[in-house]
Amino acid sequence: MSIQSTAEKAETLRSLHVPGDPLIVTNVWDSITARVVASAPGVKALATASHSISEAHGVEDGEGLDVDEALAAAQLIVRSVELPVSVDFEKAYATDAPGTRDNVWRLIEAGAAGLNIEDSVGRDKAELYDIDTQVSKIAAARAAGDRAGVPIVINARVDALAGDPSLWDDAVTRANAYLDAGADVAFVLGLTTEQMVADALSQIHGKVSVISGADSVPLAKLAELGVSRVSFGPRAMGLTLSHLRDAAATLTARGEYPAELGFSF
Repeated sequence: MSIQSTAEKAETLRSLHVPGDPLIVTNVWDSITARVVASAPGVKALATASHSISEAHGVEDGEGLDVDEALAAAQLIVRSVELPVSVDFEKAYATDAPGTRDNVWRLIEAGAAGLNIEDSVGRDKAELYDIDTQVSKIAAARAAGDRAGVPIVINARVDALAGDPSLWDDAVTRANAYLDAGADVAFVLGLTTEQMVADALSQIHGKVSVISGADSVPLAKLAELGVSRVSFGPRAMGLTLSHLRDAAATLTARGEYPAELGFSF
């Protein structure tokens, strides 16, 4: 994949983040899920989920894959579709700015149009990188894109509320600092109510993305409030696996053939 093509896809991905008309991305984890989701009516971009990719490889989330394995998984998905792909790049597989710059450069070479980069240190989100370190990492990711000539879309994840719901001020401070450092979107975990989403949108001076699930603020309301992006993370894998488990139970019990056995891919 050429750098020019990747740059064009990054520009397209950026243009899809519109407050009030959010980009909806159903997360994928391999070639076939990418191709199936890309074929769905209305889908304009894809996003990977690191948790799902890790599960598919038999390792724990939280950089259970090494950077080479993560890049290979990303490249497989990118090459499977024509749409822009945003890659959940965890913590950029680096603890500092130079390592982040080098790894994001490699991610761009793999064809990614965007990336998530998170600010928690461990899997439980209780410990966060200090804000200066994380700001330097986001700036390094932006510098990698500038060097490559690719305006890679940085979806900067803010894990403060997910680790401790009382850390509202820290979450807002981090979101604004990340945007100032070059992030395109602040991806704030832990916005569980309509009021929290509204407050975040009023206090963060840029675009906001959220993760949703079965009990989250409805998609129509998120759009009305002004969210720019909605994803589902590993919950998309959960949806898929629950259907597979139920079908397996039906077939094992010699029940009716599920209609989905006729799905063509």
